[in-house]
Amino acid sequence: MTIYQQRKEAFSDQLESITKNYNAISIARLITVLLLLAFLFFGIKRNENLWFVGAAILFVVFVFLMRKHSELSYQKKLKQALVKINSDEIDYLERKSLPFENGSQHQDFSHLYAYDLDIFGEHSLFQNLNRTTTFIGQKILANQLLTLLSNEQILQNQAAIQELSGKLEWRHELMALGKISHDNKEQYENLLRWSRSGNSPLSKFQVFLSFLSPILLIGSFAGYLITDDSFLIKITSFLFAFNLFLLGLCTKRIKSEIQHAEGIDKIINQYSEIVKNIETENFLSEKANVLKQQLFVENHSASAHLKKLSGLFSNMDSIANLFSTVLFNGIFLFHVHVLKALLHWRKNHSAQLEKWLDTIGEFEMLSSLANLAYNNPDFAFPNLNDQHTIDFKNLSHPLLNKETRAGNDVKFNPQFMILTGSNMSGKSTFLRSLGINMVLTGIGSAVCADEANVHPLPVLVSMRLSDSLADSESYFYAEIKRLKQIMDGLENKRAFVLLDEILRGTNSDDKRSGTIGVVKKMIEKQAIGAIATHDIEVCQMTNEFPGSLANKCFEVEIINNDLHFDYKLRNGICQNKSATFLMTKTGII
Repeated sequence: MTIYQQRKEAFSDQLESITKNYNAISIARLITVLLLLAFLFFGIKRNENLWFVGAAILFVVFVFLMRKHSELSYQKKLKQALVKINSDEIDYLERKSLPFENGSQHQDFSHLYAYDLDIFGEHSLFQNLNRTTTFIGQKILANQLLTLLSNEQILQNQAAIQELSGKLEWRHELMALGKISHDNKEQYENLLRWSRSGNSPLSKFQVFLSFLSPILLIGSFAGYLITDDSFLIKITSFLFAFNLFLLGLCTKRIKSEIQHAEGIDKIINQYSEIVKNIETENFLSEKANVLKQQLFVENHSASAHLKKLSGLFSNMDSIANLFSTVLFNGIFLFHVHVLKALLHWRKNHSAQLEKWLDTIGEFEMLSSLANLAYNNPDFAFPNLNDQHTIDFKNLSHPLLNKETRAGNDVKFNPQFMILTGSNMSGKSTFLRSLGINMVLTGIGSAVCADEANVHPLPVLVSMRLSDSLADSESYFYAEIKRLKQIMDGLENKRAFVLLDEILRGTNSDDKRSGTIGVVKKMIEKQAIGAIATHDIEVCQMTNEFPGSLANKCFEVEIINNDLHFDYKLRNGICQNKSATFLMTKTGII
């Protein structure tokens, strides 16, 4: 946390200095404008060229101050973003707030673990991990949390995450550049839609006229200035009107190109800055370098191409200014040439655009996971195996307070665990700890354990389902459907399965026999995992399947007439009955 505080203070000092300069430039700019107007006034009034020379000099100074003001404005936004990034990280680590997007829009209740393990939503895994600042970054992080990678891909991610973990300054620059962009789903999709549209280029005749007519206009006007021939000024006027006519023929095309492009030039410009930040960084890991190489096409950088596209959209936006549109198109057919360049850009680079944006998202996803590793140096990167071995040392839930969370050693040998324990003893938290850390393992992240040796497997969970009123489904039927999904998922490959008090919507005998049947299916299909239950008869199945089942439990102790939970995993079946104790203590029975 100390490093974040130091960085926050340093950037706050830089921001204060930039703000002072920014305000000074604003005042100087105002004074320059007033002086410029005064010089023009006296120049016209006295008809003395010296005043006009002074006005010209002041105009040059004004242009310089405008550029400086723009640069300082950008630097100011950048420093503000960096202050906010470090401030948010401090608040997060002090557990004061969770100031990150929660990804609730990615929630999928039918997914086999997303809702059960709190992957999305308030206080979710996504919200705690998320340090993405662009729409595509958030989308790729969300998709990654729902996808099991191959062992090779996991190892590549691990190496990239470990490398980026040590690049704190670079990661924060990446975040700051993204924060300034203020992109969103609509603008991202509009940009991709534009890149995929199949509008044909301008005809060769239109292109020919777009060059010929301005040349003839400038030539005729120059001839008029030299010869003072009034016929030439008439030709100039005709060509001016003809150019506007040619613009009119292209107006529909121009509008179709920019109809959903409001403000897109600024966002593309920030994309180019983000990409440039990636292009200029040196990486050692294979994954990071492969992603970086995708940003170079025939020795030209993606950042340069995006910068050009930003400029083209910015120039095209100026068509809304009537005065400049008439003047520049009447003389140069300016927007026709911009249209031609825009169509040419799309023809040459539209195929790469989505890949470039995906690269931004991939780096943001890796950076988010690197942030987790950086903030938790005690977390381990799992060793991988292909022997269906799953072994964690001091496993816990990564979102719990590190000062108070309890860790447990767990090894799935036998392969399936029957877990018992009173309410509040930690069963569900333990199951979620297993599930979350298996998910993190499957994407190459560090996990909340001292050591881990894991065979990455698909994670299938039935812990907390949602009644589907829209589909007229009861909780019980939703649970039956989930169990069917799990069985189907085990049909052709082994998986890691977590079940928590299944079949709650039926009577005790039906629940017991159904649970026993499900556990037998787990054994038959060689599932690895755990089921939490209160039924002792289910626990007795270990006598029938000693090589496949093991009883584990969480106990509760009664100390000084109060319940005490240590959240430690033990061998055997839970013996204590906390519900009876609590009802007696509160006078219910």
